[in-house]
Amino acid sequence: MDQAVKITSELIKRRSVTPNDDGTIDFLRNFLSDNDYACYEIVDNNVRNLFARWGPKNSKKCLGFNGHVDVVPAGNIDLWDFDPFSGVISENYLHGRGAVDMKSAVAAFSVAAVEYTKRHQPNGSLVITLTSDEEGDALYGTKSILKWMKKNGETVNHFIVGEPTSQERLGDMIKVGRRGSLTAFLECDGIQGHSAYPHLAVNPIESINELIHNLLKNKLDNGSEYFEPSTICCTTIDVGNSANNVIPSRCSATLNIRFNNLHTSSSIISLLNQHIKDIEKSHSSKINMKVKVSGEAFINGDTHFTRTVANVIKKSLKISPILSTSGGTSDARFIKDVAEVLEVGLVGKTIHQSNEKVALKDIVSLKNLYKAIITRYFCED
Repeated sequence: MDQAVKITSELIKRRSVTPNDDGTIDFLRNFLSDNDYACYEIVDNNVRNLFARWGPKNSKKCLGFNGHVDVVPAGNIDLWDFDPFSGVISENYLHGRGAVDMKSAVAAFSVAAVEYTKRHQPNGSLVITLTSDEEGDALYGTKSILKWMKKNGETVNHFIVGEPTSQERLGDMIKVGRRGSLTAFLECDGIQGHSAYPHLAVNPIESINELIHNLLKNKLDNGSEYFEPSTICCTTIDVGNSANNVIPSRCSATLNIRFNNLHTSSSIISLLNQHIKDIEKSHSSKINMKVKVSGEAFINGDTHFTRTVANVIKKSLKISPILSTSGGTSDARFIKDVAEVLEVGLVGKTIHQSNEKVALKDIVSLKNLYKAIITRYFCED
């Protein structure tokens, strides 16, 4: 059995529901340190992270891999064919929470790096960064690793994040950027009253309803070269009102906005504030807004690194990958501030689902792909 498959199974057996690592960081630190990687544990707010390096510090050429060992909860255990934390192999599939997102990729790039440095002396350094805080708020994971790197003078030229980027077949899509993500939490205060006398009240539901309608009736944009159109989605509307004859005094709503590189979080916030001012003038209500920005839109585009990775995929897997920015966010949104970053990983059809599973051949193929990328990277001048 390939070592990447064995390690994936061992990682799945550890119940590393975010932000708990349940021994995965220790396991991988031991594996990497036993193979001549200098390992440094970075703990922030009880979240455990790992930085591992083979080769000299701050070499002219440094390729990094990034991944997370934390997983989302298993959910209803009765919906699983196997224990989600058993790491069982059945009919050439490895089953369990994190099989796709993303313990297989962590095992694959860790083994690929070790296999390469055992047989070669690259003209540079290899770095592996691992976190147990990606599936949650991601406040103390990769962000903390990058802060530690800056403090300790560690630099990486290019990063590959092992998120499951493929759609139907391994290698058919890689991420060359991501849309930005912003969540707006709205609270509208009106005047409570009897539903038979609406003229004596100010209904905050009407204000929130019109605000959302105005925001949704026109597109933010039609997309750009590498990006789909930006989107605004209303995800909650709440009044907490159990009486059918009372106009509530307060209504809250949540908006999630995924924006492309035609916008910034600041421009989106300005747009929201203008709409809020318009509603407040016409409805005599007050709307308060709090904003959480998860990340800004970014794009690598048609760079030398992108072309190199795409060409390796084409040669190794006989497929030309789509260069995409679709989907949600990832830790690449933090890494892009310090290094050029791409995302390359498994087919993501079963992520976060019951019966998450990965084909054994895909784990091995992914390991071999990562090793081919490493080989090509260090073969270039």
